[in-house]
Amino acid sequence: MFETNSRGTPSIAEALGRLGDRWGMVVAFGLIMLLLGFMALGLVLSATIATVLVIGGFMIATGLLEIVMGFSAETWGRLFIWIIAGLLYLAAGVVAVSQPLLAASIFTLMLGAGLVATGIVRIVLAFQLPPEQSKWLVVLSGVITLLVGLAIIAGWPGNSFFILGVFLAVDLMFYGVGWISFGLALRQRRNSVRA
Repeated sequence: MFETNSRGTPSIAEALGRLGDRWGMVVAFGLIMLLLGFMALGLVLSATIATVLVIGGFMIATGLLEIVMGFSAETWGRLFIWIIAGLLYLAAGVVAVSQPLLAASIFTLMLGAGLVATGIVRIVLAFQLPPEQSKWLVVLSGVITLLVGLAIIAGWPGNSFFILGVFLAVDLMFYGVGWISFGLALRQRRNSVRA
């Protein structure tokens, strides 16, 4: 029937074989993601607001869950920590949902600062690699990340209306291209197995 591993789940070859007959659906999904990426790029302010609303929704859900977890705490100290953290998440989520452009400004600044910190850490870590390992790609990655972060901070707050939307659009485009490539590889694999 199906080739399985020791846990009884189908092997990778079996899973790829099953997907091979559905390669068109995989490519179609990738095309939809790619189209959504281009749409997000064309409607960048709407994409930014949508991103903020999703983040705000997650913050509200997280806050509510932390409050619920607080009531299951065994000590008063933990109860208050969980509830205070939950209330802070809840408040931040409500602000993000009710004031998405203000939240976009804050999230954009945080993104820029995070990219600057990540770039610096990558550069520092690159010089701690063993001498026999190539450092230049890690340094290049760190420099690019650092420069993108600095560019975001330098353009803040004016760029807050589009940065998150552009990141969402680019992410959707890469996601779509990845699924298209995977679907086409499935088709090629299916054709080579049948030949």
